[in-house]
Amino acid sequence: MKTERMVCLVSRQGRELQRYSSRTGGRLVVGCIPYKFNINSPNIDLVQAMEVLVISSQKGYGMMFPKGGWESDETIRQAASREALEEAGVQGNLEQRLGKWKYASGAHSVINESVMFPLNVTQELVHWPEMGVRNRRWVSVTEAMEGCKHPWMREALERLVRRLCKSIILQSASVA
Repeated sequence: MKTERMVCLVSRQGRELQRYSSRTGGRLVVGCIPYKFNINSPNIDLVQAMEVLVISSQKGYGMMFPKGGWESDETIRQAASREALEEAGVQGNLEQRLGKWKYASGAHSVINESVMFPLNVTQELVHWPEMGVRNRRWVSVTEAMEGCKHPWMREALERLVRRLCKSIILQSASVA
């Protein structure tokens, strides 16, 4: 994985371009689960070799995956990639979406709709837009499951692990 020394971006601010759900009135949110495999791990087990990148929320309430508002001047995939760069300082290959969830926003008592994507990380930046307000940390799948406060994010991670395990099994079967 390549590590960069500098990035000259700032996080988008404000909600002028924010998309809202016509069904719930809540924000349309998009995010991703950044992941990689520890190639130095002696474990053959996929889940034990896999690491996911979690970030702290700006309010400091536990760990989560990068996510944020989907804005009207970008595609959903562009928004997911932007959130990963702004909040976690990573870039990579965005894969097929994991699903769509509805969740209550504690601050505004509305129902937001979120779509999550896997992001196979290829580049980790040393400096990124929100590095002053967020911490990031590579953790095991088990640690992410235990530490993530959002049930819908844990479900997205479960879906990613199932998908990757199924893919490995199918690849093994085609080689045999």
